[in-house]
Amino acid sequence: MKTESHTLPGSTPGVSIDLKVLRFGQPGARPKVYIQAGLHADETPGHLAAQVLRARLAELEAAGRVAGEIVLVPVANPIGLAQRVNGVLHGRFDMADGGNFNRHFPDLTDKVAKALDGRLGADEAANAEAVRAALREAIGGEAGRNPTEGLKLALLKEAVDADIVLDVHCDSEAVMHLYTLTPQAEDFAPLSALLGARAMLLATESGDNPFDEAVSRPWFELRKRFPDAAIPLGALSTTLELRGQADVAEGFAEADADAILSFLTLRGALNGSAPAVPAPSCRPTPLEGSQALEAPCPGIIVFHREPGETIAEGDVVATIVDPDSGARTPVPALTAGVLYARCGTRFAHAGKRLGKIAGEKPMRTGKLLSP
Repeated sequence: MKTESHTLPGSTPGVSIDLKVLRFGQPGARPKVYIQAGLHADETPGHLAAQVLRARLAELEAAGRVAGEIVLVPVANPIGLAQRVNGVLHGRFDMADGGNFNRHFPDLTDKVAKALDGRLGADEAANAEAVRAALREAIGGEAGRNPTEGLKLALLKEAVDADIVLDVHCDSEAVMHLYTLTPQAEDFAPLSALLGARAMLLATESGDNPFDEAVSRPWFELRKRFPDAAIPLGALSTTLELRGQADVAEGFAEADADAILSFLTLRGALNGSAPAVPAPSCRPTPLEGSQALEAPCPGIIVFHREPGETIAEGDVVATIVDPDSGARTPVPALTAGVLYARCGTRFAHAGKRLGKIAGEKPMRTGKLLSP
């Protein structure tokens, strides 16, 4: 294992933050795998899973089983991890400007398309190398003006030429689920099954360019811009949601690391016998079909259904109780599917997102992710 640090731009003179990167295997070897945890810094389950992965990857490397190159960033957001207000960690949004740490990553598509115009042909492998080189060049000269810009660029520079990218998150209270591009559903089906995911949400564009799509969507867009060229989906990228924020346990972390390493063996990044893949615990559904349950009024949230339960259209998932008048307002499901996540607090303002149901029927357009 080799350890490197990227020093991020400081917000004030004399202040700097380091981003630690762990490298396993041979630099430049294929397939290249990139794994990061805690881009939303208050999502701790990924941090623990990354420590299990760190130890196991070191053992696998010593045994000569790392076939490609594996890059692990166990703390992907040291900026957010340092943000505390009255003792409470706030790691989802940048306190400097309120921006979500996992939104608005640089979109490299236009730069790469311009650089590759007229250079791509029928050789898929050659095209893949050309795209990777163009991606590295497109982001290589970028420099952040502040800590968060520097962080996003540093993470993307590490991942932009990877074959497989796993961005590890969690939700508030949730069962295991993941997000990926629609054309990558089949590629990630084994990982979904190995993790026991209860929802697999698909979209070709979810909005605001989160990290996983900043890596994978340029390949998808280049295929549309150059339809006569043989361009693979060269960056398989997914956001893994390791249950809820309180689901921090050695057993979970070990099981999740086992599933990830089994998937990497299936993909040829680790040498060894391909593990058996269990039957899936869910079938993919469109992200457009995910209902975001919202509170119609302020009040106390009383949930009637647990994460992981199957919901029928019309089922009352929660009730909002007015603490002043005692009035009770039901919150029904508008679709059938699995309740894969719900909020961790129990008081709502009007419009607060209470939970998410993975339905099969598209019902939303526009930006599909929570703010």
